[in-house]
Amino acid sequence: METSGGIVAGLSGRYATALFDLARDAKAIDAVAASLASVTAGLAESADLRMLTTSPMIDRVTATRTIEAVAGAMQLDPLTAKFLGVLAHNRRLSALPAIIRDFSKLTASQRGEITAEVTSAHPLDADQQVQLKAKLRAGLGADAALILNVDPEILGGLIVRVGSRMVDSSIRTKLNTLATAMKG
Repeated sequence: METSGGIVAGLSGRYATALFDLARDAKAIDAVAASLASVTAGLAESADLRMLTTSPMIDRVTATRTIEAVAGAMQLDPLTAKFLGVLAHNRRLSALPAIIRDFSKLTASQRGEITAEVTSAHPLDADQQVQLKAKLRAGLGADAALILNVDPEILGGLIVRVGSRMVDSSIRTKLNTLATAMKG
């Protein structure tokens, strides 16, 4: 579905578009984006938060109360906090990573940036993100908005996707390539 200057689809696209439109109307896109970045970091660092968002065993009332407490503890902006409460009430917290990704695509499109989805074994610190953005700007000729994912299974290195292009410099891929070459 084409919305708000970006292409997002499915359930996550509908929720992301609704949040983007509310944030735009409230002139809070940057605040919501910062809060969602905090949520992404929280999901990467906290097994309890990941369990809250993915476990079907947690009932609607408990999930809603817990996500409200988490939003308060993380000092998320009011719009994002309320949005997370709606997701919990609707039992859609499992879609949160995809919703955050789609929201990032919408904000990047609005700013005229290219979206780069980056997967690393560990969260990238602020300096690493700045360096990566500079390299992408030099290589692509445009500013890049980063959508950061953490996947410890890649062991190290990065996987960077920009549109249909992908650069995989992960250690896992290099080891798999070496193993294939050794088999002959």
